[in-house]
Amino acid sequence: MSNPIESGNSNHVNESTPAGLEGEVAETRAAMEPDLTSAEEGFEEVSSGAESFVATEASSSAEFTEEVPGEGAEAEAILAQLAEKVESLQMQLDERTNQYKRLVADFDNFRKRTEKEKEDLDNQVKRKTLSELLPVVDSFDLARTQIKPQTEAETSIHKSYQGVYKQLVDCLKRIGVAPMRPEGKPFDPTMHEAVLREPTDEYPEGTVLEELKRGYLLGDRVLRYAMVKVAAAPEGTDKENESQAE
Repeated sequence: MSNPIESGNSNHVNESTPAGLEGEVAETRAAMEPDLTSAEEGFEEVSSGAESFVATEASSSAEFTEEVPGEGAEAEAILAQLAEKVESLQMQLDERTNQYKRLVADFDNFRKRTEKEKEDLDNQVKRKTLSELLPVVDSFDLARTQIKPQTEAETSIHKSYQGVYKQLVDCLKRIGVAPMRPEGKPFDPTMHEAVLREPTDEYPEGTVLEELKRGYLLGDRVLRYAMVKVAAAPEGTDKENESQAE
């Protein structure tokens, strides 16, 4: 005897739309553009100024060294001042460089995060749409197995809607939808929903005997759980094991 087992699964889908998320991304991108432009201009300005200043001061230092013989105290003081100015400019350049790098990294993280959110939203919308189509596929499957055309006219009609069914299945395959094939495999609670158990000694306990309602995968994720009948230990086995243990 087969015993019904109650079980169910439900999916909840975010009501947001891809268009809304794209608008938010565009606004945030536009808001961050002035900061990126300002950082780039500041980086180029400080870098160019530092290089120009160092070159000018180096030239002046060379001329000064030629005019003032020896290494007097005044020459050393001027060289020390030049070194301080170069160090100050280098610190400004490093600060602007780090600021620019942080801004670019923040923007890159934001871009990756929004792309991931958009991908998740697209998948949710796709899953909801495909879930609405699966009952239509079930109807075609049922008609294909139960309707046996007798006349030529019935055969013609049968071939026509089977052609439509094939188109629908091919379309689902291109999207990434694939049917499960659980018969003969061990029961997997992450993919199957056991609604019946049948005692048998022909298969190991926990083997899927029959798929009662076809399950589907979308990529590597479950789109709809397969409702299955699972093999159970033969009746009386538990009593026999208890007797042997005694």
